[in-house]
Amino acid sequence: MAVYTDVAEGELGAFLKHYPVGDLLSYKGIAEGTENSNFLLHTSSGSYILTLYEKRVEKADLPFFLGLMGHLAKKGVSCPLPVTAHDGSVIGTLAGRPAVIITFLEGLSLRRPTSTHCGEVGKALAALHLAGADFSMTRPNALAIDGWRKLWDASRVRADEVEPGLAAEVDADFADFERNWPKDLPQGIIHADLFPDNVFFLGEKLSGLIDFYFACDDLYAYDVATCLNAWCFEKDFSFNLTKGKALLAGYQSVRPLSDREKAALPMLARGSALRFMLTRLYDWLTVPNGGLVMKRDPTEYIRRMRFHRAIESPSEYGLA
Repeated sequence: MAVYTDVAEGELGAFLKHYPVGDLLSYKGIAEGTENSNFLLHTSSGSYILTLYEKRVEKADLPFFLGLMGHLAKKGVSCPLPVTAHDGSVIGTLAGRPAVIITFLEGLSLRRPTSTHCGEVGKALAALHLAGADFSMTRPNALAIDGWRKLWDASRVRADEVEPGLAAEVDADFADFERNWPKDLPQGIIHADLFPDNVFFLGEKLSGLIDFYFACDDLYAYDVATCLNAWCFEKDFSFNLTKGKALLAGYQSVRPLSDREKAALPMLARGSALRFMLTRLYDWLTVPNGGLVMKRDPTEYIRRMRFHRAIESPSEYGLA
C-alpha cells in the first residue's frame, strides 16, 4: 500500500484552495508505488494526483524532479505536470509532508506486458534521453556504486539468511564492478526506475511515463539495462529474448547505441540487478513488518544477477 500518511478531508480541502483546481469532490489513496503517499483527486475542474513525499525523498531534490517533468513535457514526452499554486509555488505542505499536485494521465500500468509494449517502452526511453539532454539542472545518482556499497555494508552480515553464500557472491561482484565498471559512455538524464508500474498504456499505445523520483545523471545504457531487468524477465525468472529484442530495437530506432554501449550491457545489467536486489535486501532485513516501506523479496534479483553474470555476448539480450 502506498498511502503512508493519511489526509483528512477538511485539511485537503483547505490545501486545494491554494491551487487553480476547483473544489474537492472526492479522493482516494492509490495502492501502487512504494516511496510516497499518493491520492487520486476528483475536483470540479477534473482529476489530479496528489503526492506527499515521505522520508526517502529529499525535499531539496524536488525542484530537480518537478523541473525535469516540465522540461520533458515541453519536449513532447508524455508525463505529468506539476500544478502551480496561486502564489507561484509548486511545492506545498500537507499533513506535515512536502506535497505536490500533478496533472492526471489516462492509461493503465501493465501486469503482463507483451513484446509490442516492450518496443514502445524502448522508444519512449530513448526519447526521454534525447529530450533531457539540454535540461539545465543536474543530480548525481545516489544509487550508483557508492550508494550500493552503503546498502551492502548495512546488510552483508545477515545476507546469507536470505540465500546461503550470498555474501561472498556479492563481495565478488563489488570487486568486479569497482575494477571494471564502464566509463566514458554517453550519459545525461536517465529515469532510473522505468518499471511497468511507472508506464501507462492505452491498449498497445504508450500514454505516459510517471514517477521521476529516482531520475538523475548517469549512463544512458545503464537505463536501458534497467529496463531489460524490469520488462524482459518472466515470472519463472527466465529472460524473454523476444521482449529483449523488441525493447532494444525500439530504443535504437530513436537513439542507436554505440558499439561500446552494446558491449557494456552485460555488466550494466548485472549492476542494475544488484542495485535493485540491494534495496530489497536492505528493506527485507531491516524494515519491521508494517513499516513505512513495502518489503519486496530480493531473490528474483539475485536470479537476474546470476543470469547476467553468465552472458557471453550482448546478442543474448536480442541485439542484432
